[in-house]
Amino acid sequence: MKRYLKMVWFILILGSLTSVVFVGMEIWTRPLIDANAANELKSIVLSANDISFNTGNISAVFDENVEIKEVGEYTFYVEKNSGRVSYQFSGGGVWGPIIGIITLESDKETIRQIRIMQQEETPGLGGVVADLKYLAKYVGIKIVPKIEINIPDSSPNKPNEVDSITGATRTSKAFEQILNDSYADVQSALAQLGGQ
Repeated sequence: MKRYLKMVWFILILGSLTSVVFVGMEIWTRPLIDANAANELKSIVLSANDISFNTGNISAVFDENVEIKEVGEYTFYVEKNSGRVSYQFSGGGVWGPIIGIITLESDKETIRQIRIMQQEETPGLGGVVADLKYLAKYVGIKIVPKIEINIPDSSPNKPNEVDSITGATRTSKAFEQILNDSYADVQSALAQLGGQ
């Protein structure tokens, strides 16, 4: 009996110490994780606007060139010279959330850039949604009235149409829904930003 009590105490002490270490690591690393996420967002917005920066000056360059505007519950990143607008979007993919940043030209209808920050789609299939080569297809595409992601065919694409990911129809349709829903959500807030 005494032996079992010692084992129970050992497990309780070891479990408590391990928990303290893990909680301590979370507290210690959380500010670093948050800073990295903020810098990733700044990097995406600056790159979409062809603004040079490095890791040492990213915050200063961002503050100098980009204005953060809050309209209701939405946050927009407006490049001061061009009026281009970036905002974060998110929604359900096939296997998990797809989160990214979209940058629109100053007309607030033409896509300048899309970057994916997080996705859980199947590597090599739906995961292509995050590839820069695939996302380059969206440059210059109109998000109005709605973006269409369709299976490639021989007819020319419409101004608001992009070819789907080969072998990943469900991810393509989920991405189409995410982009259209997020734009519909922010459209009235975008109009309140004014224009160039």
